[in-house]
Amino acid sequence: MKNRIIFLIISIFLISGCVTIPSGEDLPTYTIGGVTYYSLIKLCDLRNVQMQYDTLLQTINLNKDSQSLSLRAGDALILINGNPRNLTSPVDIYQGTIVVPQQFKDQIFDLLFKKTVAFPHRAGAGKIKLQKVVIDAGHGGNDPGAIGKNDLREKDVNLDVAKKLSALLRAEGVQTVLTRATDNFIPLSTRVSIANKSGADLFISIHSNANRSRSLSGFEVYYVAPTVSDSKRAAFTAKSATLNLRDASFFSNAQDLRAIVWDMIYTNSRAEAIELSQALCKVMDASIDAEILGSKSARFQVLKGVRMPGVLIEIGFVSNLNEERLLKTGAYREKIAEGILEGIRDYSQDMALVEVAGR
Repeated sequence: MKNRIIFLIISIFLISGCVTIPSGEDLPTYTIGGVTYYSLIKLCDLRNVQMQYDTLLQTINLNKDSQSLSLRAGDALILINGNPRNLTSPVDIYQGTIVVPQQFKDQIFDLLFKKTVAFPHRAGAGKIKLQKVVIDAGHGGNDPGAIGKNDLREKDVNLDVAKKLSALLRAEGVQTVLTRATDNFIPLSTRVSIANKSGADLFISIHSNANRSRSLSGFEVYYVAPTVSDSKRAAFTAKSATLNLRDASFFSNAQDLRAIVWDMIYTNSRAEAIELSQALCKVMDASIDAEILGSKSARFQVLKGVRMPGVLIEIGFVSNLNEERLLKTGAYREKIAEGILEGIRDYSQDMALVEVAGR
């Protein structure tokens, strides 16, 4: 496992210097070392290709009808229906997302998987492959959060959506931990501690947005910024946290070794959080009549502190009169919770988490 996670870290740092460029077909491209690359997830969506992705091994299997492709990040060798072929540029990673060179798209993918219209999302299309989720309702108690023009308080919206999401997950057989279940104030450090002691698979923080410009509206998801040092977080964690990876054993429990492994865990968790944030935005785009502002990175304290994949969701702007009106209704809050549930479901089908037992 150690070697597999080291490969993940090396792969991510090898992509420094990438530049995003707009492209046709609503398909973004990236320039890496002078070579044009495409998001493999986006390609699969356009062609309705099934993608199985092992985050630790960085292997990808693509299947549609009787055709199959096997790839690995950092490798130029691919298998087409079991037959090897070398690319002139390797498969790579951009901010946790697998990307493939233009040669692969034009000469292999487009020929093997003909263009189709992706099927719309179907609610309930698969069991959620998670055991436990921490749900964090932002603000509370003497901290109301943002307040809308018509006095809608963010803390009330956050708590209601968090409780609705918890009920939906429990109905699916997933255990949940609420950092707060009532209108009380919980410090950020306590929220982080609750999450890290829970042994959960995911951390979901629910918030409502606000801006001085009342015209701004929309749904967005944040993951921990790449500028947050995994090695610094790992060194701090190694001093106080017990490392207990499932299905793994170590000949030494030295602090340096623990720091290396925690570094790997944090790096993997960021990649998984990016996948989750993209899945949530994709589902919400089809679920609610609101602008999807996308997935973004941030240095929020709760995201920096949690040791599992975590995202902070801004479900809407209470400062926008229309969204404040919507967020006041129980029906819309239920719709938001259902959308988050489906995003988690879609993400969980292909997740590859480093499982850490509760501490």
